[in-house]
Amino acid sequence: MIDPITALAAIQSAVALVKKVSKTVDDVASLGPVLGKYFDAKSNATKAVVAAKKSGNKSSMATAIEIEMAIMQAEQFERELQMLFMTCGKVDVWNKIKNRAAQMDADAAHDIRRAKEADQRRKREINDAIEMGLAITLLVVMVIGIVWGAYELIDYCKLNRCGN
Repeated sequence: MIDPITALAAIQSAVALVKKVSKTVDDVASLGPVLGKYFDAKSNATKAVVAAKKSGNKSSMATAIEIEMAIMQAEQFERELQMLFMTCGKVDVWNKIKNRAAQMDADAAHDIRRAKEADQRRKREINDAIEMGLAITLLVVMVIGIVWGAYELIDYCKLNRCGN
């Protein structure tokens, strides 16, 4: 994982690239590859900032500032991008892109939730199997103890003629 500063710099670089390319293309469809780079950089930056926050190496204030500044820049750029699509008469394409991205984010969140649930279920199954194994082992030891005790009692009675 890259550090948040490098990741945020990658966003700024991608924004500059999109702005540069948008001045030279006739159709917003031509921006697809560079927009992909921007959104990849944004995703990587988000992950890097979250990882940095979890690492505990930075103060909460520093992390909050980085996150909020990155969000602010991304929102501003995405408004500019939306205007670019609107001026080209492609607002429907922009709306489809935003809807698809939202759906993909929701699907990813569901996938993460399902993976966590599956992991918890697997851990529960393992714990249940261990508990069952321990219970069976304890039962077998008890049965062996009872059988051994009965055998010893019978043997004692035979030797000492307890029955006569």
